[in-house]
Amino acid sequence: MKTRQILPHICLCFVLFALCSCARKQPYSTRPESNNYAKGFAIIPAEDYTTVLAYSPWQEGEILATYYLVKSDQVSVPKDGIKLRIPVQRLTITSCTHIGFLKALGQLGAVYGVCSPEIVYNREVFEPADGHEVMNVGDAMTPDVERIIRTAPEAVMVSTYAQGDAATEKLRNLAVPIIYNNEWTENDPLARAEWIRFVGAFFDCLPLADSIFAEVVTSYEAQKAQTENLSNRRTIMSGNNFRGTWYMPAGSTYMGVLFKDAGADYFYANDTSHFSLPLGIETVIHNFSHADVWVGCPASTLAELAQMDEKHTWFKSFQTGEVYNFARRSTPQGGNDFWETGVVRPDYILSDLIRILYPALSKDTTFYFSEHLQ
Repeated sequence: MKTRQILPHICLCFVLFALCSCARKQPYSTRPESNNYAKGFAIIPAEDYTTVLAYSPWQEGEILATYYLVKSDQVSVPKDGIKLRIPVQRLTITSCTHIGFLKALGQLGAVYGVCSPEIVYNREVFEPADGHEVMNVGDAMTPDVERIIRTAPEAVMVSTYAQGDAATEKLRNLAVPIIYNNEWTENDPLARAEWIRFVGAFFDCLPLADSIFAEVVTSYEAQKAQTENLSNRRTIMSGNNFRGTWYMPAGSTYMGVLFKDAGADYFYANDTSHFSLPLGIETVIHNFSHADVWVGCPASTLAELAQMDEKHTWFKSFQTGEVYNFARRSTPQGGNDFWETGVVRPDYILSDLIRILYPALSKDTTFYFSEHLQ
């Protein structure tokens, strides 16, 4: 029986689906004026250069990095940041979530190094038009610095997973600019998608990024409006029992917000935590045994789900066959487009959830990321 792996957006095989719901523990305190949703960065245009600020997710008000983006090396910039000529033409990336942004912006050809290439869904990144080699530079937690140097990057794009992240500190010793693409720290789906503007700034294509994001917002908000006045809301659950712990997204997490916007009745909707809740199986059974639908399970068939843990069969959603994964666009090696395109297009995820919960609201029964377990 073939098992399709559900992999997290940080491209590490051992991390569970629950981490999709685990953003920072505290929200950013302010919203940059340049954005409508995202709080983790700001873009400040000036006459000769553009300033891009990446904020720390862990220290309130602290700037993690300042970038001065120039089109000519002759431009003078302040000394308190990183001067970087745009568009960036040689980039090494450490997370598969970066691929979604680069694909949407037409910039996959700038990639010369990738962490954990075996679990990248979009293989186009390894087929650049000019035929250059795209090197495997290790995994995100233990990047191979020597290989990264061999890719001769103009910049390395990273996701920092914790304050004082060892891998990031290792990369900071390189004489190469580090671009902190921390989209995963945003709890709101549209805020996470808005990081396409952050990426676009480094490729001198902000107008394109703005256009793509505007399309996402329009699509997302239109779908969200479909569920706002529902009188009978269906209940939802997610995840699975893993070594005695079941991770459920709190109401203010990325997936928690998607559940709300899809019109679901979710037990933890009013929990304002910004991370997944580690629950015992007894608690999950008590709170979700009668849930109408089950999403995000790490299996491709009901039999496989039952084999993983016999307790999975105790839930109403299993018994009625209302169980779904997010693995429709995945590879046998573990690549999953949910963590690539899904970051840029949360409207596609929302569409799947609405079709699962309220199929009558859409004539189109085709899922983008989701798969109905048989």
